[in-house]
Amino acid sequence: MQVLRGCRTAQRVRRTVSPAVAQRCQLKGVCVKVGTVKPKKPNSGERKTAKVRLSTGRFVTAYIPGEGHNVQQHSVVLVRGGRSQDCPGVGYHLVRGAMDLGGVGNRIKSRSKYGTKKPKTA
Repeated sequence: MQVLRGCRTAQRVRRTVSPAVAQRCQLKGVCVKVGTVKPKKPNSGERKTAKVRLSTGRFVTAYIPGEGHNVQQHSVVLVRGGRSQDCPGVGYHLVRGAMDLGGVGNRIKSRSKYGTKKPKTA
């Protein structure tokens, strides 16, 4: 059977999770407010977040990964895409070890994700 021309419809384009950094790898921003968010239903705890004003002028809520941080108001940070799955409304991550946000101390595994230098061997 012959396939008719012009009858195929294109798939709808997926909406991006992080529209503020679309077509970019990372964006610089300034922290406006630092706080905590409670995660969704099965999980519990306090997830550290920061409200950031990006260099484009947009305001986004970003997740601060790792244990402990030194972010406060007016800190200059680097924002990348990627949502925090159990925090509603958090669609961005801060990059550890870049600009004013330090790396995670005493981290042995997955160091590159948390901006930690290789520990000195004795």
